[in-house]
Amino acid sequence: MPTIKTKKRKVSKKTKKAWRKYTDTKDVEKFLENSQLEERLGSFAIHKDSELFSISTAPEILSKQKRRELLKLKEPRCFNILKPHTAVPDPITKRNRVRTKEERKNALVLKKEAIRKSQNILTLKEKLRLKNKMIAAKKKLNKPKRDEFNTNIWKEKITKDINIDWMSSDTIRHTLTHFGIKKKRVPSSLHKKPSNIPAVEAPHPGTSYNPSFEDHQKLLHEVAQKEMELIKEEEHLNRVTTKMFKKVSPKEKENNLIKEMSEGLKLEDNQDFNEDEDNNPIVKSINPPVKNQKKTRVQRRKQKEQKNLVHKKQQEKVEKKKISDIYKLRLLDKQLAAKENKEKVLQKKRLKKKILKTMGTKTLSKVKFEPLELDFKLGSELTGNLRNSEPIGNLLKDRFKSLQQRNIIAPANIRLKRDKAKVKRFIKSDHKIDVTKVNNKDNKLIQSDIKDLLLRP
Repeated sequence: MPTIKTKKRKVSKKTKKAWRKYTDTKDVEKFLENSQLEERLGSFAIHKDSELFSISTAPEILSKQKRRELLKLKEPRCFNILKPHTAVPDPITKRNRVRTKEERKNALVLKKEAIRKSQNILTLKEKLRLKNKMIAAKKKLNKPKRDEFNTNIWKEKITKDINIDWMSSDTIRHTLTHFGIKKKRVPSSLHKKPSNIPAVEAPHPGTSYNPSFEDHQKLLHEVAQKEMELIKEEEHLNRVTTKMFKKVSPKEKENNLIKEMSEGLKLEDNQDFNEDEDNNPIVKSINPPVKNQKKTRVQRRKQKEQKNLVHKKQQEKVEKKKISDIYKLRLLDKQLAAKENKEKVLQKKRLKKKILKTMGTKTLSKVKFEPLELDFKLGSELTGNLRNSEPIGNLLKDRFKSLQQRNIIAPANIRLKRDKAKVKRFIKSDHKIDVTKVNNKDNKLIQSDIKDLLLRP
């Protein structure tokens, strides 16, 4: 084992007593012991190698089976926690256990209770306990067993012994709670449909296996219009994004950059002239200097008169407008009527919009609802009979989209791969192994073992 070096305490060694107390004499004692050993047994040079060393014939590596047997005999580490962590014995050798309520009772009271129970005389508490036990046993019998469906719970109707014709809904709820029957308030949203869109919509007549010419043409026209809109949108996005920027070659880009960076660095002809102009000590300003001159009494009086005149004119203008407004009453009346009519029209529009909103799909998630593309067949693909016609569309997909449209399922994107959490992996500090340190430790251990063998008598 490598020796652990501890920091020496700094103490005073003035007196002999302190010197004897704090002086470490272990090394001297060790030396004396070794010298005495040598005197008794003789030095290493006298003895033979066979006397000093012994050849170990036992194998160092044990077999797997033997190791397992040794591990079985060894005490598990988990029991270390049960062992006392100190060598100090428990000061309290005899501990007083807390007696139960029955044990604490007097012997006479216990005798009295035994006589009472033998005569079947019960206390009120005991009677109640028995009653509750009976009720619990009955409840347990009536309780339905798992996977047994003998009774129809919807047939059982709770009868109310109170007249509820004249009571309000809140009063009924309050009264029923005291009767032991609780009435639950059902939310109004459950009585309404999430959307007014029909569950199954009639398909376009043009999608039939034997449609009329007009219906088929209408369907094709609708499909073409939608496709045109998509193309238009794509062109617009292309125009706004990619076509907005010029395509510049790398060489041209480099030249432009050099031109921009070297702007203002070239020497001009009039540079010397400008320098002289900058160095000129007499600089004339464009605007003339402002003098702080005080206004005279006449100027102040005139300014005040002008202010009063402007104020008077404004008041006259307001009065004039009031008189003119009296004659404009008919016109104002017409304007108000027009405004009211406009508001009524807007209100009707809002109501229509509200009704249409209830009919349409709501935004239930961040993903926007996208309806299915119209199924169609070209004129050449139409067969005229059901046997030869090829199936188009997917029924499951159609029903799923219908549920999304009717606000029953929130629209979402298909996730093919599940996002895995990015877990940061690292080696714990107590699990890290420094190879250099390990090698040094091994060398030290080997050296210490050799020393022990040499010093052994």
